[in-house]
Amino acid sequence: MVTTAPDIQPADQVQGAPHPSEATQLIGQDTAQQAFLDAFASARLHHAWMITGPRGVGKATLAWSIARFLLATPDPVDDGGMFGAPPPPATLQIDPQHPVARRIAARAEPGLKSITRTVNEKTGRMRDQIVVDDIRRLAGFFQMSATDGGRRVVIVDAADDMNTQAANALLKMLEEPPARATILLISHQPSRLLPTIRSRCRTLRLGTLGPDQMARAMAQAGIETGDKAAALAELSAGSVGEALRLSLSGGLQIYAEIIGILGSLPNLDRARTLKLAEAAAQRGADEKLDLLFVLLDIALGRLARTGATGTPPAIQAAPHESTVLARLAPDAHAARGWATTQQLVSARAAHGRAVNLDPAALVLDTFFKLQQQAIA
Repeated sequence: MVTTAPDIQPADQVQGAPHPSEATQLIGQDTAQQAFLDAFASARLHHAWMITGPRGVGKATLAWSIARFLLATPDPVDDGGMFGAPPPPATLQIDPQHPVARRIAARAEPGLKSITRTVNEKTGRMRDQIVVDDIRRLAGFFQMSATDGGRRVVIVDAADDMNTQAANALLKMLEEPPARATILLISHQPSRLLPTIRSRCRTLRLGTLGPDQMARAMAQAGIETGDKAAALAELSAGSVGEALRLSLSGGLQIYAEIIGILGSLPNLDRARTLKLAEAAAQRGADEKLDLLFVLLDIALGRLARTGATGTPPAIQAAPHESTVLARLAPDAHAARGWATTQQLVSARAAHGRAVNLDPAALVLDTFFKLQQQAIA
């Protein structure tokens, strides 16, 4: 069985960014990597692993790194010789020229199967769930004669997307695991999985990335951040996936405009606001409009926290942000007002998008609401 390109395309991939299977290094997740290596070296490798953490922090990258490692690395053995067992592997990274790495890059590795959401042949559209037929195909995969030491690896991305029938089908496989098979479940929200599935998996929890790690991860994806790594780490909450979206969609520039307009309050800079609204209302700019409201929600959250703590964020995500936030939210009373406004603005934006209100009017109305709060 060959893992083809369509098998992996629906994974959580940022448009314009490399697929997680192409990453050669796992950045910022040393604890999780070492936990897996320790299990491997102990010769008691669990048959199922659940990789959890916020979106975009490297869960899929870790899963593909583990898959390459398992299919390319012989089982640990003690040869009983004078020098004992060789030292255990210190990293999941393998040579990109290794035959397994090359086959995975070519989507031609017979020992690997990726399960993601698939296209509904009747409608021609991507399903919003992993269905039972996707899981049942694994039965044939596990029955095949294996190569490279007999290992077989399955990546389910994301396990949260399985419907009830698919989850039950996978549970049966976890209850009676195939020999020399490793199942890697990527989960953004483990609580959505059956407790019986969670109980049969070992968990690897991944954390968020700091500015230095973010810069390295972005560079691996082909994007040099320069002095913007700290701002990207702040606005993305340490998620490489979100940082890639921000970088590729002009998110830092949009956020700087939001802070600039907030800085004009209570005397709203209408010309600047109108320019931002018109840019978000252009044909085909739906993603930019959604990003605008996401970033506005972040700005209002940071504004409320500034008033509540009495201190602006340590890292500025836009020029003069600290000054603007401190002036608009000088105390806890102002913080409560901005927190309430944040909730109201979020609800109004969601409603406006749902009923297809004119995007420019929606943006302008939102900033008029912020002006009212600044005056209050």
